[in-house]
Amino acid sequence: MTGGGSSSTRRPAAAARSRGRPVASEPEQDARRAAVAARRRARGDHGPLRLMDLSPRTLMLLGIATVAFVSVAIVAYTGGWWEEAEGEGSATLRTVMRSITPLQAPRMMDLPQFQSNHKESLYWGTYRPNVYLGIRARTPVSVIAGLMWIGLKNGQYFLRHVCQDSDELNTYGWTAHNGRDYGRQMLVDHGLLLTTSFLKEKGEGSGFGGDWAVRLDADNERSSISEAQESTTHLFFYIADESGKSITMGSDAASSGGPVHLASGSNEEIGDWEVYLKSEVSIKSAAKIDIAFLSGVASTSPMIEERISKLTGTMLSARLESKQKDFEERYNKIFSVNDKIDPRDISVGRAALSNLLGGIGYFYGQSKIALPKGFTTELNACNVSLPAKMGINIFRIGLRHCILLFPAAHSFQEGFCGMRVSISYSLVVINRRWDVHISMDIIGHWLDLLNSDGWIPREQILGAEALSKVPEEFVLQYPSNGNPPTLFLAIRVMLFIIKSIHLINISYLGHISCLLFIGKYEGTFYWHGRDNMTTRELNPKTLTSGLDDYPRASHPNDEERHVDLRCWMLLATNCMRSVAEFLKMDSALEKEYYKMSKQLSDFGTLNKLHLDDMMGAYFDYGNHTEKVRLRWYNIKDKDAMRRELLRETEQPPQLQLVPHVGYVSLFPFMMGAIPPESWVLEKQLDLISNTSILWTDYGLCSLSRTSSIYMKRNTEHDPPYWRGAIWINMNYMILSALHHYAHEDGPYKGRAGELYEKLRSNLIRNIAQNYHETGFFWENYDQKNKGKGKGARSFTGWTSLVVLIMAESYPTLHR
Repeated sequence: MTGGGSSSTRRPAAAARSRGRPVASEPEQDARRAAVAARRRARGDHGPLRLMDLSPRTLMLLGIATVAFVSVAIVAYTGGWWEEAEGEGSATLRTVMRSITPLQAPRMMDLPQFQSNHKESLYWGTYRPNVYLGIRARTPVSVIAGLMWIGLKNGQYFLRHVCQDSDELNTYGWTAHNGRDYGRQMLVDHGLLLTTSFLKEKGEGSGFGGDWAVRLDADNERSSISEAQESTTHLFFYIADESGKSITMGSDAASSGGPVHLASGSNEEIGDWEVYLKSEVSIKSAAKIDIAFLSGVASTSPMIEERISKLTGTMLSARLESKQKDFEERYNKIFSVNDKIDPRDISVGRAALSNLLGGIGYFYGQSKIALPKGFTTELNACNVSLPAKMGINIFRIGLRHCILLFPAAHSFQEGFCGMRVSISYSLVVINRRWDVHISMDIIGHWLDLLNSDGWIPREQILGAEALSKVPEEFVLQYPSNGNPPTLFLAIRVMLFIIKSIHLINISYLGHISCLLFIGKYEGTFYWHGRDNMTTRELNPKTLTSGLDDYPRASHPNDEERHVDLRCWMLLATNCMRSVAEFLKMDSALEKEYYKMSKQLSDFGTLNKLHLDDMMGAYFDYGNHTEKVRLRWYNIKDKDAMRRELLRETEQPPQLQLVPHVGYVSLFPFMMGAIPPESWVLEKQLDLISNTSILWTDYGLCSLSRTSSIYMKRNTEHDPPYWRGAIWINMNYMILSALHHYAHEDGPYKGRAGELYEKLRSNLIRNIAQNYHETGFFWENYDQKNKGKGKGARSFTGWTSLVVLIMAESYPTLHR
């Protein structure tokens, strides 16, 4: 037992593979004058806005006003101090300050539906997914607890605490988790079999958030007692108070074989608390350890012994068994997969859901925002923090291994990762029947990060634990760059929920906004943040798209138009149009959304901008040449020579369609933008089903085998990422489109249905087989090596979409 633990500072190189540093824009004005003006005009209150006593009607009107406020192209902040700034630096200063100015609107998380019972019911949880077992409260300063163990292998001691690949565990992950008060996890570490169970309850006499218990079942699969003794493992369960308050150690022995009082302390939210331990250790080195945490403990409370009894020993065993049974029965009832899936694979779906819910984490801190190059302030020479209102906390889906490599909440992953169970389609679809309130809560935390321009930083790296694992160059967020508006996948489903079961407050929807990536010409869009000066990348990465190294125009400029972004904006405007209709907004704003939705839905315009008539495929458009390659050059560096791999352009680029078939080419198909009777749909089905292009027995490739960049490295140290591998989020969207067209009247209905059945079967079989063989879900799958899992393991982000694939549950994006 210890009062705390230190965080790892290891910064694995693998973290950098899919991310690069965006290029900061050049300063528009003199930085020194701007900084002086900033200091001179520094006045005004930028603290958090509180939701006061508002009537439902007023709150709804506030929400509507918020949508109108954010949806205008660029909103100028009029809160005070910089509007008076004068001189050459004023334009740059305005840009900087807009970046860190919160949206002037009531906070989502201040809405009544997120208070009271909802807030208390989610107070405690396994909200530290970056460690093998970690418990904390959803509060900035919490009492935290966790598990560590020390083992002996080949005469060397090793420590386990933070999840990392170098530990080489055979398997770890939740096999059951309901997202609220129960979870069961299996870990296998070189012969050590460790099962951890978590149980939470609100009982009589307990403080805010209730009590909780952890059971540790440890066994050794060594063949003999002597061999087991040589590999002794020491388990440590620690508890600490982030506020710095002292913890009082209890007695070191139990009376009459009862529980041991380990420690006690006090917390402003939960009152006095105590921790007790009860253990059984057998002669064969197996151990069963129960740890009970009691909140709201008073010295004269008559309920303490009864509460301890419920959370330890035989009563805990019975309660855990009951919770496990309830979880399995509820899963089978909600997802109705028994008659559709091999019984052996049902456990895979349960594990995917459990790891998703068990991976939800709570992070607290402030985002770091990059300033234009050369611009400085008295706050920091290179970056500023968001004000207290923004970026202070986030309740989000935690990708257990993704967090190990890169512990940042990622807006694209929250959208697609959330498609699984948290924020985006899948969490909402799964949770509209499982727990929609958690989904709404997570989305609310993200929307509270909106700044006055409608921008949300693409990654949130909050708190010391997260910062200790992220290289410094990836901490800064660039206001010019954003990720796809995938949150609209979730919001779209929420609209369906509203219309069917009326679970969501109108004021909640009233806060939703949309970030536009306007192109040079009307009706066109392009991803910002591409490096147009690079000499080292074969094809400049487009991190903002979420499809990092997928090939785009070889020479980025503002003439580019990206077909996938156009489709995301179609989804966003359709969604906002639906919100406006639901709120009965008879205003110019509703008409504007209707106009934008109609323009982006125009099939002729889409084809004019992005369709290759010969292939029947959709492509990006930009300044492009296929005659580029990476070549080794000898570079003189002072008195020494070094070799460097640099890009060589053998033919000048020209404006044209970018001829690379892959996921981006299928976005209009994925979004249902192609009429079911169109000849273009037949061409899309041809591309999907062609085994020389995208089709494999394990899922669809991210890039065609015929592409000049297929499986090509982007730099010397940057292997292919979205250049051939099979990604489940995109396969899910393609599968959803096939399901849609298989139910639409048209000449290709039957063929779409056949492809749907084959693709669905391939995806389920491959994901399940990999899970059975390795014990993990994977970031992506190898199209060249029999569908073997690759990338980050224990990646229960978008790969957990297998739950929805098994249940044949798809979005209503096409209607």
